[in-house]
Amino acid sequence: MELATSMEAIHARAAELGVDLDSVDLDSITLPPGENFGILSDDEDLLQNEDIPELEMGFSNIIVVDNLPVVPPEKYEKLENVVRKIYSQIGVIKEGGLWMPTHPETQKTYGYCFIEYNTPQEAEVAREKTNGYKLDKSHIFAVNMFDDFEKYMKVPDEWAPAEIKPYTPGENLLKWLTDDKARDQFVIRAGTFTEVYWNDARRLIPELVYQKQYWTDSYIQWSPLGTHLATVHRQGAQVWGGDDKFVRLMRFAHPQVKLIDFSPGEKYLITYSSQEPSNPRDTHRVLLNIFDVRTGKVMRDFKGSADEFTSGGSMGVSGVSWPVFRWGGGKDDKYFARLGKNVISVYETETFSLLDKKSLKVENVVDFSWSPTDPIISLFVPELGGGNQPARVSLFQMPGKEEIRQKNLFSVSDCKMYWQNNGEYLAVQVDRYTKTKKSIYTGFELFRIKERDIPIEVFELENKNDKIIAFAWEPRGHRFAVIHGDGPKPDISFYAMRTVKDGVSVSRVAKLATLKGKQANSLFWSPAGRFIVLAGLKGFNGQLEFFNVDDLETMATGEHFMATDIMWDPTGRFLATAVTSVHEMENGFVIWSFNGKQIYKISKDHFYQFQWRPRPPSLLTPEKEDEIAKNLKRYSKKYEQEDQDVHNQVDEAERKRRMQLQEDWEGWLAKWKQLHEEERSYRMELRGGEDSDKEEETEIKEIEAEELVDVTEETVAFDLDQD
Repeated sequence: MELATSMEAIHARAAELGVDLDSVDLDSITLPPGENFGILSDDEDLLQNEDIPELEMGFSNIIVVDNLPVVPPEKYEKLENVVRKIYSQIGVIKEGGLWMPTHPETQKTYGYCFIEYNTPQEAEVAREKTNGYKLDKSHIFAVNMFDDFEKYMKVPDEWAPAEIKPYTPGENLLKWLTDDKARDQFVIRAGTFTEVYWNDARRLIPELVYQKQYWTDSYIQWSPLGTHLATVHRQGAQVWGGDDKFVRLMRFAHPQVKLIDFSPGEKYLITYSSQEPSNPRDTHRVLLNIFDVRTGKVMRDFKGSADEFTSGGSMGVSGVSWPVFRWGGGKDDKYFARLGKNVISVYETETFSLLDKKSLKVENVVDFSWSPTDPIISLFVPELGGGNQPARVSLFQMPGKEEIRQKNLFSVSDCKMYWQNNGEYLAVQVDRYTKTKKSIYTGFELFRIKERDIPIEVFELENKNDKIIAFAWEPRGHRFAVIHGDGPKPDISFYAMRTVKDGVSVSRVAKLATLKGKQANSLFWSPAGRFIVLAGLKGFNGQLEFFNVDDLETMATGEHFMATDIMWDPTGRFLATAVTSVHEMENGFVIWSFNGKQIYKISKDHFYQFQWRPRPPSLLTPEKEDEIAKNLKRYSKKYEQEDQDVHNQVDEAERKRRMQLQEDWEGWLAKWKQLHEEERSYRMELRGGEDSDKEEETEIKEIEAEELVDVTEETVAFDLDQD
């Protein structure tokens, strides 16, 4: 441990040794680099027992409101209350954050005030909404940001034309969508390399787009619409994009960042870090930053102990649920929320403050989820009071926080909520106790969100005691699949939310089919619907069955031994299965067609990640998509010819490859035959002049020899009376 020595102690020690410090040239003494021998500098000596003051980071959260009434002291409080009422509706004013200066002699106000908000975003919104606000005929507010005054003071007295900078085009972040072969991209991380590829299924091999070593310190992640690729580093996160070079677009400073999460519309990036406490009995300290992806500006931060961020969600790091914040409101990135104790805190991104300045209070709420398309929250509250107060699932509409639907549930053991990706349906899987409380059975509450009054249909399997292994909605459709059963080979059933009766579509659940005894425990619908992969992971060792739900038939079966991950590409044309470094052997990935044909297989040592690059939603209208589907044969002629041309090129390339292999083999064989002939005399010399290379001159003789190995004599008793 280093001991700090004060200047008083040095003078005392010098006096003891009889050294006159005044005669010593201290400036001529040079210490080794980084060494101070425990001697504090002047500023360290002063601050040793003092707390270092925190620096204010500007005045961007303060506004100046001008053109207020000039009032005497007796009306000061009334005017202050009026101003506070107007501006507290926009955001939270800090304690002591409203100040109206007064004249020192008359005590009258000057006609302006300063207002300090919690965040710069609230201040900016207050300026936008109240600049020009008409208090009365004589007083129209003029509102400015406090930081703007320095800018206004620098305005020159004489006008000068602005300098016109030459236009520099930015990176084309959507260039990859214009690929003339309509291919998709994927990124992999193996060893120290991160690589981006085109999936070139026609040529049966991926095409490298970009490769970089040590591109990330931990992992990589595409943004939800595929515009950016994010990398995670010790100093923070970075996003990359562009044509084929993946230039760095923005840095987000956050030391020791561990996790990141994009908003659905890619406007914001959340970063997370945790710091171990000095006292083992304390919990980790957590920091979350919300950045604007385009500008890199911190819009809001959240700090606290890990205990404050452990409610709901799946476990991330340090026991914290991840994602901490869940985004809602579709691709507009309008709301985000997190679960707390007896509350759901909903924030809006206009000011990054609580919606209506308060959280949604729900006693004992344990889970919630957003509709993928609408600002609707579904939440679950378990039973209370030993069953006296039933469990319930409720739907709340934002921004008004009004409850639009509720369903009470009894004898509930557990509950899971599954939204369909179009937000049309919500399935609530309810595990209930039997009357004896000795066993559990499962049923479903199906909410039809888009229909009037949101009707709810109770749905149970034919054998309600079957264990539910997996549930999955069909994307962009009206069907769902369930894996159920208790045996080693469970059943898989398909259902539709609509049925046709007397030629009329009726909103009623109808069973389509049940597949008996399948080696599957996971369901993977194609993003385009219709096709589904029934996968057996973990204990089933990567069994795959490609199933057509329209025709209710199996298209193909396959196996990727020890597969850990299964991912459809965003168009639903191809499927990737991967074995990551969870297993030490067989690392790599396989690309399959939608109907189960293996296209190519790539092996990679130390294989960590595979991610398809997402695509933004199609710009085509539903009507245009239907038209293309009806005239698919006419459109497909062009691509069939292209496929045939590529196939011919592949055949020609394969023929040339085989001819080259044949030539290489013949050349290798001729070289060794020549060497064998050159060494013939040397072999004959070793064999005593015999030429045994020619098999036809070799005579084979068989000799039989008999050899007496041993003789043993033994006396055997014999009974003469024996028959």
